Amino acid sequence: MSTRADLPAAPKAPPSPAVIIGLLVFSAFVMILNETIMSVALPVLIVDLDITARTGQWLTSGFLLTMAVVIPMSGSLLQRFPVRGIFMTSMGFFCAGTLLAALAPGFAVLLAGRIVQACGTAVMVPLLMTTVMKLIPAERRGQTMGTISIVIAVAPAVGPTLSGFILGSLNWRWMFWIVLPIALLALTAGLLWLRVADDREEPTPIDALSVPLSAIAFAGLVFGLSELGSRGGQAAVPAWVPMTVGAAALLLFGARQLQLQRRDRAFLDLRPFTYRRFSVSLGLVVVGFMGLFGAIIMVPLYVQEVLGRSALVAGLVSLPGGVLMGVAGPLVGRAYDRHGARVLVVPGSILLFVALCGYATMSQGTPLWELVAVQTVMMLGLSMMFTPLMTDALGVLPDRLYSHGSAILTTLQQVAGAAGTALFVTVMARASVSDGAPDMPGVHAAFVVAAAIGAVAVVGAFFTASRPSPAGGTPVH
Repeated sequence: MSTRADLPAAPKAPPSPAVIIGLLVFSAFVMILNETIMSVALPVLIVDLDITARTGQWLTSGFLLTMAVVIPMSGSLLQRFPVRGIFMTSMGFFCAGTLLAALAPGFAVLLAGRIVQACGTAVMVPLLMTTVMKLIPAERRGQTMGTISIVIAVAPAVGPTLSGFILGSLNWRWMFWIVLPIALLALTAGLLWLRVADDREEPTPIDALSVPLSAIAFAGLVFGLSELGSRGGQAAVPAWVPMTVGAAALLLFGARQLQLQRRDRAFLDLRPFTYRRFSVSLGLVVVGFMGLFGAIIMVPLYVQEVLGRSALVAGLVSLPGGVLMGVAGPLVGRAYDRHGARVLVVPGSILLFVALCGYATMSQGTPLWELVAVQTVMMLGLSMMFTPLMTDALGVLPDRLYSHGSAILTTLQQVAGAAGTALFVTVMARASVSDGAPDMPGVHAAFVVAAAIGAVAVVGAFFTASRPSPAGGTPVH
């Protein structure tokens, strides 16, 4: 006669989708926060590490660029490995990079730590997006993607605020020491709780030619943009050289994927671009991220170098807008579920354009409350754009393209952020009258360029769909 002790233990029930997504959202928030945490610290690092502004901006651009190089791999990785394994590896890289940055004796090691951080961060957002599309029914995806927008857009916006608080009383290394235990907590929670049904598709081999082509393409384009800011022959190579190499590699990468996907073996499947909603939404997300990261890098420089305020004040300027964006995300998502993208994206793009024009009219005598108001309007506009656009882009794809669609979307977000950062720093350096250092003429020129980008977003908004995207839409050939 068997006893209760002899009976096999019942398998543990997997956590609810809410718990799984909550853990992924929390982890991604901590990781994405680090994209922009260095922006307010730039003036401090310029002095402490004896570097120039153009060199220092690579602590942000290098992070974004590394993500853009690694993220295209995520579509294949999500097909090959279980969610739990990808999560643990991702968080492990992030924790290791955070520790390396905290201990860095100089700029080179600090940049290396940021790159290791980015290698971990790169896979997390595609993992989060793909998991949401698989676990959440279509009629509730807008609300859930609104929560994800807190990660993708609010975390970069809050980064300067957190940085400002830390730098107000502590050394810049504490930006990493404070994050490290939180990241370790998320790593432990994933080890204990993260169990997702393994419904992976048949994996495709990782193409050995596609990986270097992807890296050369995105690295060349963003490095070339950064070199445009060189003055007086300071550039190591002419800017057109890396930009041309990057553009050529991008064309070869695209041609290689088209060749591979005929046999369903693409490293990064480009068929999501055959869906009109995906392409239109992706274009607007790229424009929005260029404006967002341009403001994130320029506003702290404007507050500290032109207005002469502290790093803490520079960080607090972004706080109201970041909080509003976090509150608005789920509300915008519910509105999308009922009304579709256009009714939200059109007014959101107008608010973004108005805010960027507001930046362009500022001067050395602009009061801080006006800057806070403009920043808050911009964040509200972006919250009305990002959630509907990302939901519309991914919601129209069939299940087999979710991982590749999220990889494309996240890759181009990071490329846009890196390009926006490099572009605005370049414009500022070339327009500056103080030998490339941040001053009012340089900052003003950068904001004028941002306003022009905002105008493009307004035009594109009218091409978005007027109803929520149906699952598995029809591609446009």
